Amino acid sequence: MRQFPMIPTAGPGRIEVLNGLQLYFEIHGTGDPLFLLHGFTGCSQNWLPTKELWGNGFQLIIPDLRGHGRSGALIKPFRHEDSASDMLALLDHLGIESCKGVGVSCGGNVLLHMATRQPKRIKAMVLVSATPYFPEQARQIMNAYGESLPEQQWEMLRKQHPSGNEQIKMLMASTKTFATSYDDMNIDTRRLANIRARTFIIQGDSDPLYPVQISIEMANAIPQSKLWVIPGGGHGPVFGERWPEFIKAASAFLQE
Repeated sequence: MRQFPMIPTAGPGRIEVLNGLQLYFEIHGTGDPLFLLHGFTGCSQNWLPTKELWGNGFQLIIPDLRGHGRSGALIKPFRHEDSASDMLALLDHLGIESCKGVGVSCGGNVLLHMATRQPKRIKAMVLVSATPYFPEQARQIMNAYGESLPEQQWEMLRKQHPSGNEQIKMLMASTKTFATSYDDMNIDTRRLANIRARTFIIQGDSDPLYPVQISIEMANAIPQSKLWVIPGGGHGPVFGERWPEFIKAASAFLQE
């Protein structure tokens, strides 16, 4: 698979080569460092509406995970564990000893890896629709994902991934590897119990990928955790009409 050329950046955007990959990220605001990690096939720009909300109290670090957005294209299937290594390398590069984080779905999974591998690095984290392992119902959806996406969704993906269809297809191919992988997302309760970060787990009770029981298991295993189950919420239940409520709850938690 070919490597896409570096995408020119402007304004706050920067690209650094870490772990052999070009990683794009933006930094906004001042204060306590706060990582904002997007979901799979999303990008850093998904978080831009939070600049005005959180930029005054935090130094926002908003990356494109490997293979996403303006970061370098995948040269092998996406693994959350590899992406966690990227983010820890970014912390090292920026000279940040510890931070807080918010992650949605894939971004939350990456935060789980970071918090279990280097517990002292993550002080607090908000996990939205995250999971320590992939249940069978998720594997079935992942195996078929991308086979019949409507053109409208392709257009949305093209706006988020400047290198176009080839970059997107590489991401889509990774979802099939998720369906058969048992070593990437395989964080057992013993490892969850080692997490030192205060953890706010947010889950919809109608998530087609991850049953709410998984979030209950996480909340029981992580020492300093609390759980918010959103009635009728699907995957990523904080978007749409729940967004103001989420921002208020997440802000209060992160500022404790």
